Amino acid sequence: MSALKAEIDLNRLPRHIAIIMDGNGRWAQEKGQDRLFGHYHAVQSVREVVEGCAELGVGYLTLYAFSTENWDRPEQEVNGLMELLVNTIREEVPTLNKNNIRLHVIGDRTMLPATAQHALKEAIDLTGHNTGLNLVLALSYSSRWELVEAVKQIGQDVKAGKLDPAGITQDTLQQYLCTSDFPDPELMIRTSGEFRISNFLLYQLAYAELYFTSVRWPDFRKNNLYEAILDFQKRERRFGKTSAQVQNTAL
Repeated sequence: MSALKAEIDLNRLPRHIAIIMDGNGRWAQEKGQDRLFGHYHAVQSVREVVEGCAELGVGYLTLYAFSTENWDRPEQEVNGLMELLVNTIREEVPTLNKNNIRLHVIGDRTMLPATAQHALKEAIDLTGHNTGLNLVLALSYSSRWELVEAVKQIGQDVKAGKLDPAGITQDTLQQYLCTSDFPDPELMIRTSGEFRISNFLLYQLAYAELYFTSVRWPDFRKNNLYEAILDFQKRERRFGKTSAQVQNTAL
């Protein structure tokens, strides 16, 4: 067992970890390769982190795999990413089932190629009975898109008389988000040394602990995950209260 893993308090795990997997292209360019080289090597990082979360007993892991803004990248890179997505999803389903992992997808799947939509639906169906880690892929996703779609749905339900505007609360909005079936992330990790959240789960990250590392995503391994969780466990989560109030509640 890793020495870092042994230090983790399994009773104080973040229930939901969200990760912005950044740095694939720069990692590849630093090695004199094209950007797709980095994306292909990033698959092993995904395997390691998913396995690490499943082994620890983390309930939810959300990976920011492809944003709506990523459609503006060079066509060759986008096409390569979509092909990689389809092949990886199909290859990983047996492993997901073996490890009792259930796959979910959030984002505008209608923008994905038909082959990707089919592979994802098949994988979601084939893992739907699993009861361990919930692996959530954010694909063709952005938080502003999600919030606009939620407001549209709320407006339609108000117009149809299904919803009273006076009764709308934070809980109401939460029910219209892509993540309505999941708890909010408690820990958000971003790799590659960037200090921003890039249109990712803007509403859901309101009280998440943010962890930034200079490690490029293709180099991110279980020990890096353990470091982030240990950092999380050292923090005092106050949710607007004072330290004294938090400590008194814990007694």
